[in-house]
Amino acid sequence: MPRSSITAERLTALLRQIVVDKELVLFQEDGCMRKFLLNRTSKVNALTEGMLHMLLQKIEEWILSDIQNVIVAAGAGNAFCSGGDIEQITIYGSHPETVPNAVNFIYMQYQLDSILSAQPKPYVAVMDGVVMGGGVGLAANANFRIATERTIFAMPETRIGYFPDIGASYFLSRADGEIGTFLALTAESLRERAVFEHGFATHFILPENIPHTLQHIAPLNNPTCEQIDTILREHEAKSPRCLTSPLIGPIRVALDSAFKHSSVEDIVEELTCRANDSTDPVVSEWAKRTLSALSLRSPTSLKVALQVLRKGRSLPLLEAMQMELNVATAYCHGAGPDIFIGVRATLSGKKGRPKWGPSAVEGVADSKYSLEKGNVPRVEVPEYLADAVPADRTRFALPTENEIRQMIQDHSTGDDISAPTLEEVVAKLIELKNGKEGVIDKVLEVVSRKCRVEQDNPLGRRGLRWFD
Repeated sequence: MPRSSITAERLTALLRQIVVDKELVLFQEDGCMRKFLLNRTSKVNALTEGMLHMLLQKIEEWILSDIQNVIVAAGAGNAFCSGGDIEQITIYGSHPETVPNAVNFIYMQYQLDSILSAQPKPYVAVMDGVVMGGGVGLAANANFRIATERTIFAMPETRIGYFPDIGASYFLSRADGEIGTFLALTAESLRERAVFEHGFATHFILPENIPHTLQHIAPLNNPTCEQIDTILREHEAKSPRCLTSPLIGPIRVALDSAFKHSSVEDIVEELTCRANDSTDPVVSEWAKRTLSALSLRSPTSLKVALQVLRKGRSLPLLEAMQMELNVATAYCHGAGPDIFIGVRATLSGKKGRPKWGPSAVEGVADSKYSLEKGNVPRVEVPEYLADAVPADRTRFALPTENEIRQMIQDHSTGDDISAPTLEEVVAKLIELKNGKEGVIDKVLEVVSRKCRVEQDNPLGRRGLRWFD
């Protein structure tokens, strides 16, 4: 809802909470740098309504300033941000009279993230430590997303009977292959350098070097994204000359194949076949672990998550967010009990599988997860940002698989002689990414899975051919 539609009672409650929350977000100004530091360390920097209100107010002030500043997001302690305070949301959702509060709480997160996605100033998210749920959404639209050795990146919603939201249907569906689908359904995490390798971070910097790196940004006058990228690249950790993610090679081939399906049942069926196939023990063990993870998740959440991701692939960011908010509103209005079951189990520390309802994927009917509700707030940006174009999330990251494919196909004319060699592709992508650390490692891994080498041609060229 627009801010003007907040009732007097709701505004009074918010103002009371802001008094309590005022130390939970710290705002710092240093040269061109405008930094907010989430400081709710006892709750893994989970966002409250008061924190969101303060962030909206201050970030709007920074955006409207005539000074070309750089917005920096960071978290205190061992986390960047673990998302919205799901305990508070479920408390609101448990009582009919406070359900509108739950919807508004979620809406405020969408409002903040939509503004950050559209605002024109350079935005740096320091993803040091835990980055989960709404914390991923807070960072996802930053021009620069820094991962460190302490980064733990996840969308854990299916663990608690919910679904990945706050823009996840947009950015997860655009990740390489089916990595996004895998993360959304299994709620498994990526750690450390793997967050950078899969494109969710644009830079990988050692945590002890972060303060020094930011000190180099602060003195810039009217900084450009290119200047900031240069500084971040100068402080990047050296590449280990191989990818560190466990989701590469044969496992990645199996992952993309299994999670490409449009039904959870088909995904489970293929994973079961791979788990029972002894020809590749590594893939078989991965499939067994993945099936085990899926078996613990809410069946309703699995179906909702997959449906939302598939719809989000073809939607612009704001439309994807609106679609998610429609579903989130339905959850708040009691469309399914699993979120309350899952949150209670999580808060109690209870081990094992919660008593989901329905208890199996086969029992979740289409009508159960075609979730939409009336009176949903509109996800939109303020008028002063109406003509803004969202930042290109891939511009300063490692090359995506699509970029590598395009580079190979654009330099092929259909005959073996014209097919580019590996060396030519690597050289062009290093140039495109301004000599970025890790480009060679990423290209080699992708080419090993997606290309064949053409050797029979008159010039003896070892040209690459992309295959799907």
